[in-house]
Amino acid sequence: MELFVSEGNPHCLKVLAALEVTGVQCGVQFVNHEGKVVPFLPRPAVPTLFLPSGQHLFSSNTICRYLFELNGPESSDQCNQWLEWEATILQPALLRALHLAVLQGKGSEVPKVLQGPLNVLDQSLVKGSMAYLTGEAVSVADVVLWGALHPVLSVSSLELSDHKSAKAWFDRVAAVRGCQSAAQKVLQGKGLEAMKSYMQKQPAPQSRDTQPCNSSPAENDEGERTVSEEEMEAAALTWSKDLNACSYPAEKQHPVMPQEGNRNVLITSALPYVNNVPHLGNIIGCVLSADVFSRYGQLRGWNVLFVCGTDEYGTATENKAREEGLTPQQICDKYHAVHSSIYKWFQIDFDFFGRTTTEKQTEIAQDIFWRLHKNGFLVEDTVEQLRCENCQRFLADRFVEGMCPHCSYPEARGDQCDKCGRLINAVELREPQCKVCRQTPEIRSSKHLFLDLPKLETQLENWLERSTSSGDWTANAKQITRSWLRDGLKPRCITRDLQWGTPVPHPDFKEKVFYVWFDAPIGYLSITANYTNEWEKWWKNPHQVELYNFMAKDNVPFHSVVFPCSLLGAQDNYTLVSHLIATEYLNYEDTKFSKSRGVGVFGDMAKDTGIPSDVWRFYLLYVRPEGQDSAFSWADMALKNNSELLNNLGNFINRGGMFVTKFFGGCVPAMELQQEDKKLLAVVGWELQQYIQLMDKVKIRDALKHILNISRHGNQYIQVNEPWKKIKGGESERQRAGTVTGVSVNIACLLSVMLLPYMPAVSQTIRDQLNAPQTCINTMLQGPGTFVCALRAGHRIGTVSPLFQKLEADQIEALKKRFGGQQITASTQPAAVPAPPVVAEMKVVDGSDPEKAKQLAEAVAEQGDKVRALKSQKAEKAIITAEVSKLLDLKKQLALAEGKSPEPAPQKGKKK
Repeated sequence: MELFVSEGNPHCLKVLAALEVTGVQCGVQFVNHEGKVVPFLPRPAVPTLFLPSGQHLFSSNTICRYLFELNGPESSDQCNQWLEWEATILQPALLRALHLAVLQGKGSEVPKVLQGPLNVLDQSLVKGSMAYLTGEAVSVADVVLWGALHPVLSVSSLELSDHKSAKAWFDRVAAVRGCQSAAQKVLQGKGLEAMKSYMQKQPAPQSRDTQPCNSSPAENDEGERTVSEEEMEAAALTWSKDLNACSYPAEKQHPVMPQEGNRNVLITSALPYVNNVPHLGNIIGCVLSADVFSRYGQLRGWNVLFVCGTDEYGTATENKAREEGLTPQQICDKYHAVHSSIYKWFQIDFDFFGRTTTEKQTEIAQDIFWRLHKNGFLVEDTVEQLRCENCQRFLADRFVEGMCPHCSYPEARGDQCDKCGRLINAVELREPQCKVCRQTPEIRSSKHLFLDLPKLETQLENWLERSTSSGDWTANAKQITRSWLRDGLKPRCITRDLQWGTPVPHPDFKEKVFYVWFDAPIGYLSITANYTNEWEKWWKNPHQVELYNFMAKDNVPFHSVVFPCSLLGAQDNYTLVSHLIATEYLNYEDTKFSKSRGVGVFGDMAKDTGIPSDVWRFYLLYVRPEGQDSAFSWADMALKNNSELLNNLGNFINRGGMFVTKFFGGCVPAMELQQEDKKLLAVVGWELQQYIQLMDKVKIRDALKHILNISRHGNQYIQVNEPWKKIKGGESERQRAGTVTGVSVNIACLLSVMLLPYMPAVSQTIRDQLNAPQTCINTMLQGPGTFVCALRAGHRIGTVSPLFQKLEADQIEALKKRFGGQQITASTQPAAVPAPPVVAEMKVVDGSDPEKAKQLAEAVAEQGDKVRALKSQKAEKAIITAEVSKLLDLKKQLALAEGKSPEPAPQKGKKK
């Protein structure tokens, strides 16, 4: 290997530090900044790492990660998130800071520019209570961030007194062997002066970044943007143009079919499992994000079809039916209606919301199966499974628990141990138990069919290379997919010994159904087929259709590896995913959502809070977990409603409309633009362009920042010009008041269009109040953004009224308490029946309570998950011990509620 670096290049500092810290053997050559070491690139690329295979790596973060993984473990998800944050958030801020300090001599302004990123870094270190970013040992994330920050933080004039945790971390990394020597080689002891030659060849940064500097998308205004004369005149020229003649269709014409010459966008949201009432995290991760993008696509003039539906087959449905004394079909009918009602209240505008328990599902799934079989991509094998004779069924992995064969952890699941992280075959568990009845299952052999993923691996990798390079895949989607491919794919079972599922048509497997992971994604196709008989024009049309999949990150492998392999193996010209959009997780306050414990807001509860669905939509999108996990917070929701919606956005829109009504008889006054007005039009136009660029890339949370920025600009514009005073002055002052008022209501009209994907009801209300022409909708978002004067002089507006209401502290406190839940513990339960003396077998005792047993079983599962999570996170021993005690106590209560002794029976020997 050979590493090419240059002096004064901060990116080279990172890779040299990584090389020194890892101790990897590699040659190093220093070259000029303009050295063209990669012959096929049109521009210089330093640093560059030449690999023995002849390939080149020329992304500094990729090089660093490669060096760390060469002799060490694969980078963790947390580590990769920090690397993405460094590249997308920290680097733009650093470029501005270095430009100010190195080229303009304005080192005193650097702390202000870096305030946001340093706040994020400092708060993460405080919250994590770890020596380094991802644990107690230095990772690639530490070296990359330290190397990026070293040139500015090593300058004595930049104090870190307000970021003590970041300062302590920075000093710890600096003390790691190799870091300081790398800095010496790149900066030659000259500090920022060494970077002057490099910085002179870098493009001047924009004064405002398109990405937020901290974790909040609409906070930390970065100061006034410089606007040129040319930009002002261009904005004024655009303003004077007419609205598009064609109007936005009030309703779609169904069925929506691909159109020649148009951009045809097929959007799917991960199918929610039918018997789970979706919580806020489920809603933002899938259906709400997809809905926003679908609405936005229509504003852009794309031909969009948005489909979703309930995933209804599988073990969980059978269990739910057993619990409620219904048939599986009755359970599906009941909960499909619940889902439909929830999504309707949240204004999720599906073109079709279907389900997987249909004849079309059977027809299409079986057709794909036979094609895979015919093409030689299915293999047979005998599988040893655990069967519970008491429940009279084979046990799915989630319904088995026992002792890990690798580390002896007593609560390992049937698929993975949460303590050591090793994957497990359920039959390998020691002392297994059925989680439903707690009896010991027996090992039985069963013949199954497998999808031969290794045989499809080359096809898959070729397709992935094209799709990930040309499409918009989120960073976590790429990382998770790479991790599956890194160790090579293995055959994956596609059949199950169940009754409730799509039947396998092969005569040798007629008693089996398709495994849900194979069957469920085919639901996208069958749901579309139930929408239109011409479904193949969408799903067998890869050259004309772009497919967007929306999901949470846990669903990525099934959409990026497994389902594409099924379609590739079928060899029937299927449309494969072009853009895979995966969110991280949304938590509730400082814990997880839990239906059994009453913790968190679930979809069927939100409408009972009295808070409009548009406000729910706004806040969920404001905290959308795009780059890392985020959390729903009642206090923060109230803050954002009261500050961003009420005081910022609502205040601006209401003021403009009220001025028209009060001062100008309800008609938009004449407008004579001055330089100040043209400057505002240019700034608003720039924010609109940023919004479009981000939304095109499905950066939904980041784009929201620019809507709120526009209303902030508008409020400032009104405040400075004071039209309520000028209207009382002479002719020129009255004219000025008219211009400010007219420009303001036109900005409000633009905001109504930009808000439509996020808050459709509020958007409509604004347009109704302004009596805005329908054509404004399909004009503003065309091309890179077109801010035209939609409300001309003389236009009569409607009745203006406030858009939002304040969320009061007592109201929020009551809601927080209502949805805070209560953990079922000994202190909250009535006195239990005294436990009998310990005996060899479980004995039935008086005091059984089936309803309480059901609640306690769910609580035991929740607490078990909590204990496993704490152990995997290596939490303090005292905390783990306390939570284990709670778990044991809950298990005793469960035994009593089931009418049994709280002491388990001794484990019977396994059959040989």
